[in-house]
Amino acid sequence: TSAKPKNKKPLVLASNEKSFWVTNGAVLNSLLALRDALDEMEKEVYSYHVSKEHNDFANWVDIVLCDQECAAELKRAHTPVKAKTVVTRHLKVYSV
Repeated sequence: TSAKPKNKKPLVLASNEKSFWVTNGAVLNSLLALRDALDEMEKEVYSYHVSKEHNDFANWVDIVLCDQECAAELKRAHTPVKAKTVVTRHLKVYSV
């Protein structure tokens, strides 16, 4: 028997107005989309959205996708690879 985790959260999908517009032209509407985008994201693109002063991805995940825990960890992810690891781990609590 496979132990299925109970109470998985539904994946939050952002509306068009609240989607994340990446500087490379990608438009993201969920943690799933963010994970896939981070997979191919160039460091320059990531650096545009993430610096010591701000983290656009973390803010968006917090405010729009309502995942404070994921957002808090994203604030500490300084590369696209680390950010993808964070998002991938947090996706495990969603029913996707």
